[in-house]
Amino acid sequence: MVSYIDTTDALPQVSSRQNHVIFARRGCGKTLLLHTSEKMLPAKRITVYLNCEDYKNHSFPNILIEILDQIFSEIESKISGIPWGKHRKARNIIAGVREELGKLRTAPDERHTSIKETTQHSNSDSSNLKTGLSAHGASLVSLDVGSETAAKAEIEKQYEVNDSKIEKLNLMLPRLKKAMNDFFSVYTGKVDNIFLQIDDFYHIQREIQPYVIDYIHRFCKDIPVFFKLATLKHASTLYLERKGQPIGVQERHDYQPIDIDFTFQDFQKTEGQVKEIFYKFGELAEMTHDQIDKLFKGDGFRRLILAGGGVPRDCLSLFLEALENAKRNADGRISKDEIRNLSFSTIERRIQELKNDSQDDEQNPLIRGIYAIRKFCTDSKHNIFVVAERLLQENERVQRLIYKLLEYRIIHSVGSAFTNKSRSGTFDAFMIDVGCYANFRKLYGKMEEIDLSEKSSKEKIRSAPVLSEETLLAAWSDAPEDAEKEMLDEEKGAMGAVQS
Repeated sequence: MVSYIDTTDALPQVSSRQNHVIFARRGCGKTLLLHTSEKMLPAKRITVYLNCEDYKNHSFPNILIEILDQIFSEIESKISGIPWGKHRKARNIIAGVREELGKLRTAPDERHTSIKETTQHSNSDSSNLKTGLSAHGASLVSLDVGSETAAKAEIEKQYEVNDSKIEKLNLMLPRLKKAMNDFFSVYTGKVDNIFLQIDDFYHIQREIQPYVIDYIHRFCKDIPVFFKLATLKHASTLYLERKGQPIGVQERHDYQPIDIDFTFQDFQKTEGQVKEIFYKFGELAEMTHDQIDKLFKGDGFRRLILAGGGVPRDCLSLFLEALENAKRNADGRISKDEIRNLSFSTIERRIQELKNDSQDDEQNPLIRGIYAIRKFCTDSKHNIFVVAERLLQENERVQRLIYKLLEYRIIHSVGSAFTNKSRSGTFDAFMIDVGCYANFRKLYGKMEEIDLSEKSSKEKIRSAPVLSEETLLAAWSDAPEDAEKEMLDEEKGAMGAVQS
């Protein structure tokens, strides 16, 4: 496995004895950071790795039981190099815990009721979007799924349904912590810390996320166990209040954040970070920095960064494809045209990732949102648009749509707190992905593409079109029934015509 190439000093942080939450979009290296950090740890510090995708269909609170059992199972598998007597004692401690967890797992809930009911929430600030029904019956109201209001209501239902088993888990917590203290006493001098690496936390149902991390945090507290959680920021709910009581973990109080995202808010910095990653991979292939640079011509590398959304994995994938295609060129170098031709396939993959990870009732609203924003940008002939900060702060549905599309690299953040030359207030600025207008062989007259590397780019963004709530709703409601097919067919047809 390739080691994590650290351009932000994340490795020393995640290797320290603190609780951490690692935030970044998919493809920025969260998993690789966890695996690489494990190799850097001293022998006395062991890791337990959990992939939350394995638990995404588990019910609450059984998911906690499964996670706890996996933790103790992993610890058991890592025991080695200890005199047999102590080794057996440690195994007995862990076996006892796992047996108790097994009994709780199979025990029925004392109160079991169906939670397959729909709760309608009203939000006066979002009343206009509530009327966003099209002839096809889809509604932007579906984006309430995972919003703070809906999440709290669903958590409350699940808690009340399963409170007897949760109570047993809470009563069991002191015994679990005592077992861990006994384990450390047996392994004095051999193991002094355990790091729980909890990867892809966003796969867990959002309404139960705060309860899961709350229990894990309480489990770790006051014993030498630290959690290292990796997730998507806008797909995670790590804290809320239930009946006046805090549930979950709070940033800076209970954990330290590590942000390893590569955004376009500082394009030159992101370009430099990705280039450094390319140089490091080049060194592995015994290539000099100059040889890496000469693989590109003109704006080829800059276009690669744009098409890859600044995300290292996407940029590297595009590079490998473009390098193969460039062999047909006379000089074998990668131009911006190779990248443009490949950027459409990238947007296809991102839409598929969104569909794979989203809940069923989210998929259609989100894809219609892509269609609406793409249409707004092509109609206004700008690759960058702005949204009022107040709208994003006060309207959960608009906020959720924008943030979801950010996480899946359909749109990209290019800055915040912008003023606009035609509107009052402050705005956040976003760039639609290059793949959404890859069919334009020539941009002149069809799309004004702001060059983020230019010093004048921030001034130009102040003139970018404003995507208002009303405009978004209108474009969203007018989207065709199969918005994904229409978008992709249009792009495929245009790209095919260009290439022929």
